[in-house]
Amino acid sequence: MGYLGETMNRRRDIALGVLGALVAGLVLAVTGCSGDDSPSASAETGSETTPVCPRSARVSWQKLADEIDAPVYCPSWFPQPLVGRFSGRFFNGRSVDPDRSYLVSWAWFESGGGVVQEVHVNLRGYPGKTRIPTCEDTVTVGGKTVRKKLPCFSDRQRRRRIGGKTVTVYTANLGADMWHVLYAWRSGGSLYTLSEHVAPPYSYEQVVGHLDRMTETLVELQPQT
Repeated sequence: MGYLGETMNRRRDIALGVLGALVAGLVLAVTGCSGDDSPSASAETGSETTPVCPRSARVSWQKLADEIDAPVYCPSWFPQPLVGRFSGRFFNGRSVDPDRSYLVSWAWFESGGGVVQEVHVNLRGYPGKTRIPTCEDTVTVGGKTVRKKLPCFSDRQRRRRIGGKTVTVYTANLGADMWHVLYAWRSGGSLYTLSEHVAPPYSYEQVVGHLDRMTETLVELQPQT
C-alpha cells in the first residue's frame, strides 16, 4: 500500500489502543474524577449542581459569542493544573476563522528526568455547520509530497448522553486535536467539540473522566449583540 497505507494502518493501531483504554475508562469515569482531580478554580465555579462560568473567564467567552454571533460553551471546571482564563501561563490561544469557527485552547507542558507530561484541552465551535470538518494530511510517497483531505475527527464511538447533550466520542483526530479524545455534539444547527490530550500525568481513564465532568458542567452563553 506504500507509505500512505502504512501511515493509515499505524493510525488505526493507535486509535484501537486509545479505544481499548476508552472503553475501560467509560466504566470507571461515570463516577467522576479522583481526589487528585479537584477543580483548579473551585472558588469561582459555583456548586456542582449549578455550573457557573467563572468570573475570570465569562467576559472573554461573552466577547467571543458576540464576535461570532452564536452561542459558546464556557467550562466551569478544568483538569489541574489548567485554569480557564483567557490569559496567563496556561492559555494556549484563541482564534476565529472567517467562517466564524473558533478554537480556544489551554495547555501545560513539563519535561524532566526523561518524562514528558502534558495537559492540553481544546474547545471548538462551528457556527451554522453540523458536518465534521476536513483536515489536510501531508505525507511523502515515493519522494513526492501528497496532500490528502481527511475528516478532522474519526474513529467514531457510540453516542452518549451527558449534561443534556448527545455526545459522540472520536478517538482518532487530526490537527490541534491529534492524540486527543474528542467529544462532539450539535446544538442549534452548529457543531461543538471538547477534547483533551491523552498523556501523562493522567491516564486514559482520567482523561475520559475529565471530559465527562467538563461536558456535564459546561455553561452556554448566548450572544448579546
